[in-house]
Amino acid sequence: MSVVFRNGTVLTVDAGRTVLSGHDVLVTGDRIAAVGVGLEVPEGTEEVDATGGIVMPGMVDTHRHMWQTSLRGYGADWTLTQYFVWNYLEWGRIFRPEDIHAGNLLAALEALDAGVTTTVDWSHGLQTPQHADAAVDALASTAGRFVLAYGNIHDAPANWTADPGFREFVSRRITPGDDMLGFQLAFDVTGDPAFPERPAFEVARELGVGVTTHAGVWGATNDDGVRLMHEHGFAGPDTVYVHAATLSADSYHRIAATGGSVSVSTESEQSAGQGYPPTWALREHGIPVSLSMDTSMWWSADLFSAMRTTLGADRSREHLEAHARGDTVTHSSLRAEQVVEWATRGGARAIGRESDLGSVEVGKKADLVLLRNDHSPVSFPLLNPHGHVAFQAQRGDVHTVLVDGRVVKRDGRLVDVDLAAARTAVTATVEHLRATMGEAAWQAGMNPEIPETKVLDNPYTYTDYRSAATHGG
Repeated sequence: MSVVFRNGTVLTVDAGRTVLSGHDVLVTGDRIAAVGVGLEVPEGTEEVDATGGIVMPGMVDTHRHMWQTSLRGYGADWTLTQYFVWNYLEWGRIFRPEDIHAGNLLAALEALDAGVTTTVDWSHGLQTPQHADAAVDALASTAGRFVLAYGNIHDAPANWTADPGFREFVSRRITPGDDMLGFQLAFDVTGDPAFPERPAFEVARELGVGVTTHAGVWGATNDDGVRLMHEHGFAGPDTVYVHAATLSADSYHRIAATGGSVSVSTESEQSAGQGYPPTWALREHGIPVSLSMDTSMWWSADLFSAMRTTLGADRSREHLEAHARGDTVTHSSLRAEQVVEWATRGGARAIGRESDLGSVEVGKKADLVLLRNDHSPVSFPLLNPHGHVAFQAQRGDVHTVLVDGRVVKRDGRLVDVDLAAARTAVTATVEHLRATMGEAAWQAGMNPEIPETKVLDNPYTYTDYRSAATHGG
């Protein structure tokens, strides 16, 4: 099939961040076939009126704990410590494979609804291969593009990567070069001098896949982990550092020197306490940036929120630093066009897909989004397209979404989606969790008390190591 967007404002997000007014974008099969004015198209091409709208690349979320989505908003008032205790030490273990499936399904559908065509499923709830099968089954049942970042917070990375069940799952479910389902390993590095995570890095190298890791997280992972990765030769261009919010210049230099990138989850960092969103430092060190939403247990699940909060946090810091010097900022260092790039091309770069995803260019994969909402007074005038995407647009403005050339959302509605079935599955998960925890624990869990014995320097149970960088030592 062929699809053509007619007469839209096209944000190409190419190397020059080119904006094309009144242009058409023709899709043939799974590729962008042409970009131009008044394009001639094959007979039978589906025509989408993009007049007054914005055609842009599909967005890429590089870090999302999709399995937790059934508990949307449950931890709205949590701190990071409360999240760690609830998920890592207490209740994360009671998620069954069917609960992983329900969360992943709901997350996958809401990603597509918001114009996120590729999502990295930072799936650290995979206690067994059966949980992993459930995660992949849910992703495969939708039309999105995903990367399964396999992890298990309840066991040492060296253990679960050596498990025969994990190896059998990889051989059975993961196909190298799969266009719709990529693969990474997801685990953190505590900074323990014994470097107990080394065997997991060796498995990643053997499998030829990258590692995504929470780095620079106050009270959990910091400079020692980055240093160990670098000194042992496991830091590289396929390494994605999530948050990177409490690192020193030494760590940023190591990341930059090895070609790594950082996934910034601004809503998470500024609310939970990982550290101040680090985009200012990443730009200073020339480190590539992508954006992510972390978890719906707290925050929104769309990259429009990520873009505007990132701009706000970065600019707020710039103003405060200037004021402390008795100075005034006259021009913002971070511009809207940069965060739009981070939400699209930056994400594609982070997962090694910049050659065929992340921009509207002939020959690239047809992962495209049309923002158009004729029923909204916020849709006009369209004066600064990048600024409109970053500050004005929202998921309700996502009119049409294509993934791999296939229309998955049309006229503001997801196509061929059984929301009732997703609702039933999620309801069953909530009922299971609530019954297993008991009503008192369920209610208390929304803002749990944290005994001093559980305020740890890291929440990982496979090592007794405590960093002197925070409050353990």
